Amino acid sequence: MNTDPWGRVDDDGTVYVRTSEGERVVGSWQAGAPEEALAFFRRKYDALVTEVELLEKRLTNTDLSATQALASIEKLRSAVRDANVVGDLDALSRRLDALTERAEERKAEQKQAQQQARDEARDVKERIVAEAERVAEETTHWKSGGERMRHLIDEWKAAPRADRPTEQALWKRMSAARNAFSKRRKAYFAGLDQQREQIRQQKEEIIAEAESLSDSTDWGPTSGRYRELMQQWKAAGRADRSSEDKLWARFKAAQDRFFQARNAVFAERDAELRSNAEAKERILKEAREEIPQVNDPREARARLRRYQEEWEEAGPLPRDSRDQLEGAFRKLEESVRKAEDQEWQRSNPEARARAADTVSQLRDSISQLERKLEQARAAGNDRKAREFEEAIGARRSWLDEAERALNEMS
Repeated sequence: MNTDPWGRVDDDGTVYVRTSEGERVVGSWQAGAPEEALAFFRRKYDALVTEVELLEKRLTNTDLSATQALASIEKLRSAVRDANVVGDLDALSRRLDALTERAEERKAEQKQAQQQARDEARDVKERIVAEAERVAEETTHWKSGGERMRHLIDEWKAAPRADRPTEQALWKRMSAARNAFSKRRKAYFAGLDQQREQIRQQKEEIIAEAESLSDSTDWGPTSGRYRELMQQWKAAGRADRSSEDKLWARFKAAQDRFFQARNAVFAERDAELRSNAEAKERILKEAREEIPQVNDPREARARLRRYQEEWEEAGPLPRDSRDQLEGAFRKLEESVRKAEDQEWQRSNPEARARAADTVSQLRDSISQLERKLEQARAAGNDRKAREFEEAIGARRSWLDEAERALNEMS
C-alpha cells in the first residue's frame, strides 16, 4: 500500500484524500500501480489550484465585479468540497476564504463608488432640472430659451444615471419644466397672434379712411388728417409680416394718390404765383436799400408801412419761395421795431431820470472813497489804501458807462 501526505490507495484500488475532517473516497484505480493513481489524482488537484490562481489574478489585476467574483468563488468552493482529487484541499479552502474576504471588500468599495456615482449623477441632474425650471419660469426670449431647453435635455441624456426613484422624480420635474415652457411659449405666440390680428384690423380701418380721402380736394384739412393717420399707423404697432407689407402698400397708395393730386394743383398754382414772387423780391430789395438809411424811427415806420401795403397788394407767394421771402421781410420789420424801441427808451423821462440818479450816486460814492483813501494814506495804511484805489477805479468805469447812457438819452 502506497501513501502520500494528502492521500492513499487501498489494497482493493480505492483512492482516498485526507482533509481536516478525515478521509473520504475520491475514486478507484485498477489499471496500474498505486503511485500512478496518486499522480493522476494529484494532477486533477493541480487543475483546481490553477483555477484558484486564475481567480486570484483576476480579482487583483482586473475590474472584475465583486458579484461575479463571489459567484466564481462559490462555484470553486463547491468544486473543492466535492473534488475527486488528492492534494491539500484545506489550503485551497483557506485561499478561497481569503478571496471571499477580498471580494467582500471590493463589493463594499464598489457599493461606495456606486453610491458616490449616484450622488454625483443626482447632483448633475438636479442642476439640469433647476436650470430647466428657471428657463420655464423666467425666459421670454423664446428662440434662445427653446435652444437652451433642448440642450438641457441632451445634457440629461448624456449624464450618468442616479438611483431609480431619484431618476423618476427628477425626470418628472424635468418633463414638467419642458411642458410648462412649451405652454408659456404657445400662450405667448397665441396672444401675439391675437394682438397682431387686432393691429391688422386697426390698420384696415386706417386704410379705409385713407382710401376714402384719396380723391379729396380739401387740401389743407385732408393733409392734416393724413398726418394724423400716419401717427395712428405708427402707434398701432406691426401686424404679421405678410399682412404688414400688403397693408402698408395700400395705405401708401392712398396717400400717394392724394398728395400727387395736391402737388399737381399746387405746382400749377405756384406757376401762376411766380409773378407775385418777382414783385415781392423787387419790393424787398427797395425796402432793404431805403429803410436802413433813415435815422428817424418814425419816418422809417412810415416808409415801412408803404412797403407793407405794396407787399400785401402783390398777393400770395409760391411755396418754394414763400418762407424765404416772408422771412426776409419779417426781419426788416423787426429791425424797424427795434429802432423804435431804442428811441422810446432813449426819450423815456423815467429812464432818463433813473440814469441821472445812477450817475449822481456813482459820483457821490467816488467822492466818499477818495476821502477815505486820503485818510488811509495819511494813516500809513497801505492795504486799505489799495482797497480804496481798486474800488474807486471800478466805480469810475461804471460812471463812464452811466454817463454815456445818459448822454444818449439827452
